[in-house]
Amino acid sequence: MRQFLDFEKPVAELENKIAELRQMADGDGINIDEEVQRLSEKADKQLRAAYGKLTPWQKVQVARHAQRPHALAYFERLLTDFTPLAGDRLGAEDQAIIGGLGRFRGRAVVAIGTERGHDLESRLVHNFGSPRPEGYRKAQRLVQLAGRFGLPILTFIDTSGAWPGIDAEQRGQAEAIARSIDLCLSAPVPIVASVIGEGGSGGAIALGAGDRVLMLEHAIYSVISPEAAASILWRDAKQANLAAESLKFTAQDLLSLKLIDRIVPEPIGGAQRLPFDAVDALGEAIAEELEPLCALDSATLRTLRREKFLSMGRDSLN
Repeated sequence: MRQFLDFEKPVAELENKIAELRQMADGDGINIDEEVQRLSEKADKQLRAAYGKLTPWQKVQVARHAQRPHALAYFERLLTDFTPLAGDRLGAEDQAIIGGLGRFRGRAVVAIGTERGHDLESRLVHNFGSPRPEGYRKAQRLVQLAGRFGLPILTFIDTSGAWPGIDAEQRGQAEAIARSIDLCLSAPVPIVASVIGEGGSGGAIALGAGDRVLMLEHAIYSVISPEAAASILWRDAKQANLAAESLKFTAQDLLSLKLIDRIVPEPIGGAQRLPFDAVDALGEAIAEELEPLCALDSATLRTLRREKFLSMGRDSLN
């Protein structure tokens, strides 16, 4: 059953009306085609209007939508011969970060992603997409594996942030994130990073230091969540909508600031409405960005990647 957000209520009412008409007409021989067509066109028009002027806070809601495709959905549709790899080879396995070897359009790659889960059971397994240090150390192992065998890396980012528990801090959460960023920046192979939902804090940046950083149209990418920012600035998490306006974390904001490289359009109504279409669109964008990167040697890749991240923010200072 489709889940509707608050600002989608007019569309929900129309689609419920269509469902009621179809149910009433079943077996009665009543011709409802004309009325269904009229209501469908009205619903589509309202959906387009709503998604054509989303506020930053509404984009947060879309990015967090429970029915958006998560990393596993991208792995399953975009990769063939996928072999998952588990464990950090140091202490434990963390399933908030998933990864392994596979083929993307015939090319061998290493894929790494943050996975939230799609229902309560899977969300508990994947810790709601909030990795512990072991997850980042698993990602480090995969990045090093990719470098050793000359395999491009694809990352899929969708997390509210790294796990903030005391246990994670005791096991070196900050070091694990910093080391992951360092390894991505120094990797001798191409990296295409994609923000597919919520890119939150260092938990997202750990997998975001790519040669190309892509974002889905309604994804967000920020150093802090709007709720946390509101708690600090207004001492009231309920002011999150105000914080969202100031954080400039939408794909459109970040492209204008040159912090990402490309926005990938989503279906009308968001990736959650037509998940296969959203996954396929990102697959096309990744393929287009990856091809020229694979033609570059390791030294050039590292140099260009370093210059890319060092240049961020310079324009605003000049």
